[in-house]
Parts: sequence; C-alpha cells; structure tokens
Amino acid sequence: MNAKDAYELWTRGLEHLAARRNHQAALVLEKAAALEPEKASVREALARALYNIGETQRAGEEFERVMELNPADHYPYFGLALCRARQGDKARAAGLLKIAIAMKPDSQDYRQALDRIAS
Repeated sequence: MNAKDAYELWTRGLEHLAARRNHQAALVLEKAAALEPEKASVREALARALYNIGETQRAGEEFERVMELNPADHYPYFGLALCRARQGDKARAAGLLKIAIAMKPDSQDYRQALDRIAS
C-alpha cells in the first residue's frame, strides 16, 4: 500500500462520515492513518469518527496529535474541547475553546460550545 491507497481510504472515510456511518469511517480511517501517520487531515477525520462513536479518549488523543502536526489549526482545539467536555473536564474544555476562538474569532460554533460549557 502507498500514499495513493491512503488517499483513497481517507476519501472513503470522509464519505462514511458525511453519511454518518461513523463506525465504518473509523475503520477505514484507521487504515489510512496507519499508512500516513503524519497526515493531519487523516488524523482529524479519524478523531471526528471516534468522537461520533463515543470513543472520546481515543478521539482526544488523535486531536492532540493533529495539534502537534499542525499547531496553527483551530479545529483540533475545538474537537479536543468537546472530548474533554464529554469526559467532564469543563475547565480544560473551556480553555481549549478559548484558544480555538482566539484562532478563529468569527466561529459561532466555537462560541456556542463555550456558552454551553460555561452554563
């Protein structure tokens, strides 16, 4: 298998995510991540699929990896915040959301998530 195979798996995984077939997405995206472990886009999609199936610990680990690979990307801060909120760590979630908002101040999704956590 090669980068082309990883791309095809990633594309298929995104299709599963869009169709809300999150278990299938996670399976396919795990294969893509094994082939391209340094691709932030693959890891982010995998994190989203894992979050959607309730595997917040693993999803959080993947979002952290995306943050390492691409520290300027705001989305993994948001994703990790949602994971931490589900795990009951509202203080950490709020801090991560504040970082995401600072990085993308026009995001209503990030502000609404912070409002939900703060209430």
